[in-house]
Amino acid sequence: MDAKQRARYQLRARIIKALAHPSRLFIVDELARGERCVCELTKMVGADISTVSKHLSVLKNAGIVADERRSTQVFYSLKVPCLLNFFGCVEAVVEATAKEQLAACG
Repeated sequence: MDAKQRARYQLRARIIKALAHPSRLFIVDELARGERCVCELTKMVGADISTVSKHLSVLKNAGIVADERRSTQVFYSLKVPCLLNFFGCVEAVVEATAKEQLAACG
């Protein structure tokens, strides 16, 4: 693997690591439905605002979400909706694994 390829894989890994938390996956799912302010996401996630803000910061730094300040509130949206295609693929793996486990038990 050359330096250019290594850099590309490192960027991919950074994005995948940013998604590697249940709350962040939930936030991305919610943002797929439309933009949300931090206050809405805080209530939905069921965590304090500093925790949700940290999750949003991780997602923003990875290039997954965009933010926009409006007066005293900050609204977030998905920067790249094609990320949802990846989630569809993840769900297919989850379902296939569940079927395999069920077949092994039965």
